[in-house]
Amino acid sequence: MVVFAGQGDARRSMALLWRSADSGGARGVPGPKPGLDVDTIVAAGIAVADEEGMAALSMRAVGAWLGRTAMALYTYVPSKSELVDLMHDRVLAELPTEYDTGAGWRAAIAAWADDTWAFYLRHPWVLQVSQARPVLGPGEYAQLETVVRILGGIGLEPLRIRRVIAVLFQFVRGMARVAAERQQAAPATGVSDEEWWAVRTALLAEVAPDFAERFPALAALESHATAAVVVDAAGEESAEDVPYLEREAKEAFRVGLELILDGVDEAVRSGHGSPAHAAPSAP
Repeated sequence: MVVFAGQGDARRSMALLWRSADSGGARGVPGPKPGLDVDTIVAAGIAVADEEGMAALSMRAVGAWLGRTAMALYTYVPSKSELVDLMHDRVLAELPTEYDTGAGWRAAIAAWADDTWAFYLRHPWVLQVSQARPVLGPGEYAQLETVVRILGGIGLEPLRIRRVIAVLFQFVRGMARVAAERQQAAPATGVSDEEWWAVRTALLAEVAPDFAERFPALAALESHATAAVVVDAAGEESAEDVPYLEREAKEAFRVGLELILDGVDEAVRSGHGSPAHAAPSAP
């Protein structure tokens, strides 16, 4: 399920996001009983999505969470479209906006990436809000500002910095999506990961007995990787407490992030992409 942001009235949505004078509301408007406001409705929407998922989100569901009718919400939030924008931007405020760069920009970015990964797993519905059209709210911009401050002084030219930031955001988001879907798979299907893999691994051996001959490079890689995983797990006291696929997802995330940061580090050291080496502007 993909939800596109910005589907409501543009002026009203932006006014609500930025709490401008044009956001309207119920000031002096008879109808809903006191105690209801935009912030309360948004918090309830987040609670519904956290507990039941994006598919369960509706104005009626949020109203029921608050003990109100859906109609009572419309004075404050025009529709579900605006509500999704507000929820997405509000929940981003959980993320830190300050990181210590005393140990270098890499350590700061790694800390930001870890925090963002954990955030997505707390609120997996956020991953269903498409980034094709950003929300353009203060929470979203605060996160961008945070990463720009970390990377802004490393010596790369602005366009390169912007593209590095895009890679980082999409990498963290993409890897977190896989991890979140793994967590959701068993409850959604009623079949554990262990059961699913056991059945299909046995069937694969049955229907493709020549698998290793047909895919020798893959078979060799999997054989060596599996042996390495067993050795690593034997040395981890908490390995049994974390499902295998969750450990694999987090390890892939860590390794992928290191590779991205290695590339950025090399660009900084070599001067590739620095202002002094940037292509001249077109006349």
